[in-house]
Amino acid sequence: MNEFIAVLICLFGGLTGGLVGVGGGVLFVPALTIFIGLTQVEAESTSLLMIVIVAIVGAYRQNGYGNVRVREAMIIGALSPLGVWIGVTAANHISERALQLSFAALALFMAAQLIRRARTA
Repeated sequence: MNEFIAVLICLFGGLTGGLVGVGGGVLFVPALTIFIGLTQVEAESTSLLMIVIVAIVGAYRQNGYGNVRVREAMIIGALSPLGVWIGVTAANHISERALQLSFAALALFMAAQLIRRARTA
């Protein structure tokens, strides 16, 4: 692994995560597959751990500004592990191509929603 590329991925993901609230899967997964050479499953799995670190630091800093809605985060966070369990199981039984296409479709859908919301804001 090229450590310099890894550092750039981390800095860019962290900067973007702190700035606009993304960085996890949307940036880390493609970067890990393209620049580090991980498979889709490896990149998704590795990014889960990376996201934990980014999320803790980001939530701590945002909480200092009064921007964290703790109740909503706790409700959604409490229900998410079941979805993660199912998703991880499914990801290990789906082809690499299907995972890549699913990820790309989700990223495009999310981008379209963000553009739509920005236009109406």
